[in-house]
Amino acid sequence: MTQIRSVIRGVGHYLPARAVHNSEFEAFLDTSDEWIRSRTGIRTRHFADDEETTAKMAANAAIEALEDGGLDPSEVDGIVLATSTPDNTFPSTAVAVQAALGMSGFAFDVQAVCSGFVYALVNANALLMSGTAQRILVIGSETFSRILDKTDRRTCILFGDGAGALVLEAVESSGSVADRGILSSRICADGRYKHLLYVDGGVSTTQTAGHLRMNGKEVFRHAVEKLASSSVEALGSAGLTAQD
Repeated sequence: MTQIRSVIRGVGHYLPARAVHNSEFEAFLDTSDEWIRSRTGIRTRHFADDEETTAKMAANAAIEALEDGGLDPSEVDGIVLATSTPDNTFPSTAVAVQAALGMSGFAFDVQAVCSGFVYALVNANALLMSGTAQRILVIGSETFSRILDKTDRRTCILFGDGAGALVLEAVESSGSVADRGILSSRICADGRYKHLLYVDGGVSTTQTAGHLRMNGKEVFRHAVEKLASSSVEALGSAGLTAQD
């Protein structure tokens, strides 16, 4: 029995030119390259310059994904863009990318922070499987350097800027686990832990962008537990096991 599956047609990415090495933080923080590497594995991250925005980076990644897939923007039906650092409160960053690419169709943002790209992918997959679209640009783009507190070594050493994109395409498949594409997905959230990773500002509260705050140890603990259980459940719903 045939079934529609969402398959990756093309991929792309964009990184700002400015590479920030761990040693740069030694000038204003009680930290070191060795301390950062031993605890995070991070050696360098990229920060956007004043002219690079979330939308501009997203558009560059999208162009590369379209070229990789051999597609013209007119052959794509819409954009789903994941970001927690939009260019504006509204309109969506996705419509800025749409305008930059000269596209038509739908365009909207998804805000789910670290899991944002997964949420965007699941939304795009649902639109493709419903027959609403044939091809969708799925993009993740962030300029976290704009909301970092450079005096907080628990957060400012961890985050950077950049964008990734892919073109997701609906194709007919056999409906078995031998299919390519997205076989299964699972998304969830638990608002009880919202105080562990947040930004201390917002339109309806402080009328400011705010800074990123995090309880790293607790975030790590919950992330490991939730990712492990979600992976097992997603495999099971696809008829697979960890050994597969």
